[in-house]
Amino acid sequence: MEHSKTFQSKKVHTDHGDIVLEGPLSSVELQAFNFHEQLNAFRPADRQFIALQEIADLKEGRVLVARTNTMIIGYVTFLHPDPLERWSTFNMENLLELGAIEVIPKYRGARIGSQLIELSMLDEMMEHYIIISTEYYWHWDLKDTKLSVWNYRKVMEKMMFAGGLVPAPTDDPEIISHPANCLMVRIGKHVPQESIQQFDRLRFLDRHASHSQRKGY
Repeated sequence: MEHSKTFQSKKVHTDHGDIVLEGPLSSVELQAFNFHEQLNAFRPADRQFIALQEIADLKEGRVLVARTNTMIIGYVTFLHPDPLERWSTFNMENLLELGAIEVIPKYRGARIGSQLIELSMLDEMMEHYIIISTEYYWHWDLKDTKLSVWNYRKVMEKMMFAGGLVPAPTDDPEIISHPANCLMVRIGKHVPQESIQQFDRLRFLDRHASHSQRKGY
């Protein structure tokens, strides 16, 4: 599968000035910018910036950023699921995971995250992918936002809705371990039916495994 990437860009106005949203960017293009120190939800900012550059260099990897002049203040990433996760079980070339999305506190409430996701979907290539996002409450910034688990989930769902991702059932143990967790999914209009069926088996992998064991496979 050819993972073509078409650059998209837009300018948005916020209470703190104009922001440029753009991508997907290559690692070389990312290196032209600075990375805000508050982008540290997943690891220290300097290490996260290196991680983004590594994702950008993957054949399927996509990194879109929000920036003020040369300072990156937000980003979203897409890549194949981690090999240790259930979602990589069938090695589906047309399955991408929204791996991370982050915006510094100053710009939260300006819909930067939602607009980054919206922008990423303007690339026609995204219609050839099944895109997932696994939402786990323990990754959410409940402390700084002072939101309840359920209100934070509403915020995350609204952000994902902006890109066409909707909740989908699954028997994945991590997701069903807490009722606030959820799987969000977007199936592109050019995804073949056999891939959709394979993804349905993937969503209920434990159910299919139990069924096979009962039948003696």
